[in-house]
Amino acid sequence: MTDTTDDDRSLSTLGRVALGLGLAAQASEDFRDVEDTVEYAESAGVPMPDVLAPLASATMVLAGVGIALWRLPRAATAAAAGFLTVVTATMHDFWNEEGDASGERLAFFGNVAMLGGVLVFLRAAWRD
Repeated sequence: MTDTTDDDRSLSTLGRVALGLGLAAQASEDFRDVEDTVEYAESAGVPMPDVLAPLASATMVLAGVGIALWRLPRAATAAAAGFLTVVTATMHDFWNEEGDASGERLAFFGNVAMLGGVLVFLRAAWRD
């Protein structure tokens, strides 16, 4: 096992802050046009979209801030991982789209990439 250097921790901290702020900023975009967010959730079959869509976005904002600040890291990373897993598989199911699914495919793989980062920090949260 190798020792962790200050440079390793600094790079990890920078990555964690970037990931957390990116997640929070992306989720906060849902509040710019809540009606559109609710309509999108409704079109995907989300029950009670007027309640659950804003709630999910708020949860992701809080999870992102928690990851960036490393506050309640187990809860923050678990919430982000749960959100991304469910949303990626249900809201961005490009394989079920008829016609041009490039937007959903891009969102799907973007979420998969974010989930990968979240899982790295989920593991780190359980080691701390």
